[in-house]
Order: sequence, then structure tokens, then C-alpha cells
Amino acid sequence: MTQDTSIHAIEALIAKLLPETEDIFLVSVRVKPTNNIKVFLDADTGLNIDKCVKINRAMYRTIEEEGWYPDGNFSLEVSSPGIDEPLKLIRQYKKNIGRNVEVTLIDETKKEGKLLAVAEATITIEYTEGKNKKAVTLTKEIPFDQIKQTIVLIAF
Repeated sequence: MTQDTSIHAIEALIAKLLPETEDIFLVSVRVKPTNNIKVFLDADTGLNIDKCVKINRAMYRTIEEEGWYPDGNFSLEVSSPGIDEPLKLIRQYKKNIGRNVEVTLIDETKKEGKLLAVAEATITIEYTEGKNKKAVTLTKEIPFDQIKQTIVLIAF
């Protein structure tokens, strides 16, 4: 099975396993040449470890039963994307409305602010320019085709 074929097969398997009644969705699949399969899922209301374990077990069982790797030489990891992983899907952006983000544009400039809105082709962030009495709160609409990556900023 080629790497592209296995990614498509895994995506199709996940589509069958994810219940339509739940808010879980596929973010990405990575398959290393060593047959290390990494599946990144997310959910509109948060993805807990129990859901990941349940999906992992169902996927593992299907992969073994269907003999995708006849010698059993594969590993499978199912998790949510790490906090440092860039947002990839509009659904992820919508889930993070109200949170602070760092947007890196194609020209490598960065803009930090609160994610206010997500539309089909744009996001809107609110940010502050200046300091103290000269501080001004502004909003900026950014087209997706101008975004290189967006990362959610976590405040501790």
C-alpha cells in the first residue's frame, strides 16, 4: 500500500467510524514510511481521551481484520492536534472564536489578536495598537488565502 493510498484508506475508515451524531471531525492523517499512522481528530465541544481510545481500538481492529499490513508491522496513534499545531479547517477556526490567536501571513508578517468571526473566505481579529492612553482597539478582516498559519495562543 502506497503512502497516498493508505492515507485515503484511513480517511475512508475514519469517515465510517465517526458517528454522525457526535461532533468529532478529522483534521489530518500522517503516515510515515515506517507505517506509523497518526490520526488527528478534533471536536466542536472538545475531544477527550476516552473518545480517542474508542476510535483507536475500532481502527486498529479494522486494519488488522482487513490485513492492510499482513505482517502486523504498523503503529496507530489517535489524538487531538497539539496546542502548538496550526489551525487547518474552518471548523477549527469557528471552534476557537473568542480566543487569542497569532496569524502569520504569507508575507511572514504576524498579527496577534482575538478571533472575533469566521466566514467562508475570511477571519476577523481584534487587536490593540499603541500603549496606555494611546492604545486603540482595531479589527482586521484577513482572507484565508493570505494566511500562512494560525496558532491559538494559550494564556497561563
